[in-house]
Amino acid sequence: MQSSLRTRQNPLIRQLANCIEEVWQTHLELSPYSVPEGLGYVEGALEGEKLVIENHCYQTPQFRKLHLELAQVGNGLDILHCVMFPKPDYALPIFGADLVGGRGGISAAIADLSPVNAERSLPTHYHQALTALPLLSFSQPRDLPAWADIFSEFCLFVRPVDAEEEAAFLQRIREFLTLHCQIASTTAPLTSDTDIAQMVAGQQYYCNKQQQNDKTRRVLEKSFGTEWTDRYMTTMLFDAVTG
Repeated sequence: MQSSLRTRQNPLIRQLANCIEEVWQTHLELSPYSVPEGLGYVEGALEGEKLVIENHCYQTPQFRKLHLELAQVGNGLDILHCVMFPKPDYALPIFGADLVGGRGGISAAIADLSPVNAERSLPTHYHQALTALPLLSFSQPRDLPAWADIFSEFCLFVRPVDAEEEAAFLQRIREFLTLHCQIASTTAPLTSDTDIAQMVAGQQYYCNKQQQNDKTRRVLEKSFGTEWTDRYMTTMLFDAVTG
């Protein structure tokens, strides 16, 4: 699962990519996922700098898509993006994480287990387990964007300012991921068409909101154009489940 790109990225991004794949391998039964043609590895240019994108995707009995994206613009911008999309017949939240940074450190670090049920609340066992985690304090918390009503009360969005805060963020993601994978592996699939339809609607809402991220769209459009960006955001980054 190792990639050549991550060896050239910010150390925290490299550590998080390795952490995510380690937890996946430990707790889930991974199998290959068919990436849309031409989107596994992409090269482009952004304002004279080389842009490289690597996508690593898998599936499991519980998850229709595990997506880890690594990207780099020149020598100054590194990105990690990860989303775990449950299959529609599993009543599971959506794990997501993003890191943005470069040689000067991480400017944005976010992680969450986002509810997708009709009540827009995490299942009770998730809520209890997350509430029991030790409280974390970061010196530079960040505000969520206006469109971000998809996130839970446990969403962590910060700018880690030193090695101690970076380690705390990495550990919290490991805890989120381990909890999520352990619960998913013991969860029975839904049998009610109504319940499944609610999960589908919740995932579609999540994807629609994420596609409103103007920062991501602007970067991709500058490099690849509007048509390619629309395809990438709707088939690779946030492909809404149809049932």
